[in-house]
Amino acid sequence: MLAAMLTVALVATLAAGALWQQWRSSEIEGAERQRAQARWLLVGALDWARVILREDARADTANTATDHLAEPWAVPLQEARLSSFLSALPDASSNSNDDDQLAQQVFLSGQINDLQARLNVTNLLESGRISPPALASFARLFEALNLPPEQLSVLAQGLENAQRKSNPAQSPLMPQRVSQLSWLGVSSDTLNRLTPHITVLPVRTPVNVNTASAEVLYASVNALSLADAQRLVALRSRTHWSSLADFQKAVGAAAMSEGDNTRSVNTHFFEVWGRLRMANTLVQERSVVQRDQTEVKVLWRESGMWAGQASPSLQ
Repeated sequence: MLAAMLTVALVATLAAGALWQQWRSSEIEGAERQRAQARWLLVGALDWARVILREDARADTANTATDHLAEPWAVPLQEARLSSFLSALPDASSNSNDDDQLAQQVFLSGQINDLQARLNVTNLLESGRISPPALASFARLFEALNLPPEQLSVLAQGLENAQRKSNPAQSPLMPQRVSQLSWLGVSSDTLNRLTPHITVLPVRTPVNVNTASAEVLYASVNALSLADAQRLVALRSRTHWSSLADFQKAVGAAAMSEGDNTRSVNTHFFEVWGRLRMANTLVQERSVVQRDQTEVKVLWRESGMWAGQASPSLQ
C-alpha cells in the first residue's frame, strides 16, 4: 500500500509538472503572438502618420510651405479602441468575430513631433570643427535650463573627438540618438533635462520658429530675453508666422541678420510615436521620418519601453 501511495504521488507530481510546462509554453506563445500583432499594428500606425505628413505637404504651395502647431499632424492621438478606427473605414466589416473581439481589446495612441523645433546637436559641427554660432545657441539653452556650462564643454569636446580620424580606436562613436550623447561624457541628469529641447539629425537643420519652445527660441535668437521668447510663443498660439519676415517683424529688425539660415517656418524631420496596449502586452515604437516635398521616408525605428524618453502624451 505504501508503494502504491508513493507511485500515485510520483505520477501526480509528474503530471502537474507536465501540465505546468504546457501552460507556460502556451502563455509564452500567446505573449509572442500578441507582441507580433502589436508590431504589425504599429507599422500600420506609422504608415498612417506618413500619409498625414504627405497630405500636409500637398496642401502647402511652394510659396507658403509652413508647418505649425495648428495643423492636423500636430494633434496628439489620445488612447482609443482600435475598433473605433476600423469602423471609420469605407469597408468596416471584419473577417470574423474573433477579429472584432480583438479590436475591442486593443488601444492605440500616438503623436507626431517636430524635430526641428529643437536644437540640432549636428549643428555644433561644421567642417569637422565646433561652430561658434551653434555653440553660442547651446550655451544660451544651457543657461535657460540652469545646466552647468561644463557639461556643454564636455559635449563639444566629445563631438570633436568623435570626428578625429588620426586614432579611431581611441575616439568615441558618433552618437545617432540623444540618449547616446552619454558616450561623450554627458551626465544622465543633463541629458534628461536636455532631451525635450535637443535632437540629433543626420544633417544640419534650422529651427522652426512656429513650433519651437520658448527655451529654444531664446537660445536661437541672441537678441531675445526668455520673457520675450515666452511672449512670442503666446503670440504664436493665436496665429503662426507664414514667413521669416513675419517672425522678424514680431521679434524686431535687429534680431535677425540678412541671409540668416538658422531659422525657418517649415520642417523636414519629424518624430512619430506609437503606443499600443493589449490585454497582456504594451508596446511603444518611435520612428524618425524625413519629408522632402511629398516623399516621406523612415530613417530609423525602434521598439520597446523607454522610461526617460517617452513622449509626454504617451506616458
